Amino acid sequence: MMKWINKATAVILLSILLTMAMTGCQSSGAKSPEGAQNSAEKNTPDEQAKGGGASNSTSPASENSKGQSAETIKEGSMEKKGNVVLKELAFVYNEITIAISDTANEDQMEQMLGKPDNLKSHTYSADDGTNMDTLIGFTEKVYTYPGLEIKTISIPKGKQDSIFHIEITDPKYATVRNIKAGDSLDTLKTAYPEGKLLGNGAPNEEDDFRYEPSNYVDVMSFHIKDAKVESIQIYSLLD
Repeated sequence: MMKWINKATAVILLSILLTMAMTGCQSSGAKSPEGAQNSAEKNTPDEQAKGGGASNSTSPASENSKGQSAETIKEGSMEKKGNVVLKELAFVYNEITIAISDTANEDQMEQMLGKPDNLKSHTYSADDGTNMDTLIGFTEKVYTYPGLEIKTISIPKGKQDSIFHIEITDPKYATVRNIKAGDSLDTLKTAYPEGKLLGNGAPNEEDDFRYEPSNYVDVMSFHIKDAKVESIQIYSLLD
C-alpha cells in the first residue's frame, strides 16, 4: 500500500513539474516576439537620438557645410586684408607697398621713403582762389622726392592724411606688377591686359595707357612716348 502511494505521489509531482515547464515555455514563447517588438519600438527613438538618428540628421548638415565652404572659396569671397582693388593701384619701394587711400602722415612718409626734398601744405578755404569749394577745410600736402611725387589729403573731421595722387618718373619705383618708367609698351600690355590706349597708340607718338578698376574713381595711367613708359600716375578722383 505504501509503495503504491509513493508511486502515485511521484507521478503527481512529475505531472506538476511537466505542467509548470510547459507553461513556462508557452509564456516565454508568447511574450518573446511581443517583448522584442515593444523593445524595438521603445529603443528606436533613443537610438535615433543617440546613434543612427543623430548621424543621419547631422550628415546632410555636414555635407552642406562642406558645400558652402567650397562655394565660398570658389567665389573668392574669403576675407582678405585691405582693399584688393586699391592694392593694385600701388607701387613698391624697398619691399614696402604704398597704395592709393593708404593713410600716411609726415612721420610715416619719412619712415617709408625718407625725408622729402620738398614738402608743401595747403588748407583749402573759400578765398584761396582755387575754387575748390568741395574741399574747403581739407589740407593737401605734396611730398617731392627725386622721380616721385605724392599728394595726401586730410579730412577735417578725421584729421587723417590719406594718399590720393602718385606720380612716378624714376625706374626705382615699380608698380605692384613690376612696371616702371622706361619699360616698353609691349611689356606694359602684357602686365596689364585689362588696360587700354586712349589715343591711336601709334608707336612713335605720345599716348596714355589706362588701367581703371570697375569703380571708375581710382585710376592708373601710364604716359607713353616712343613706345616706352615715360611716367606713371596713380590717383583717386576727389569729389
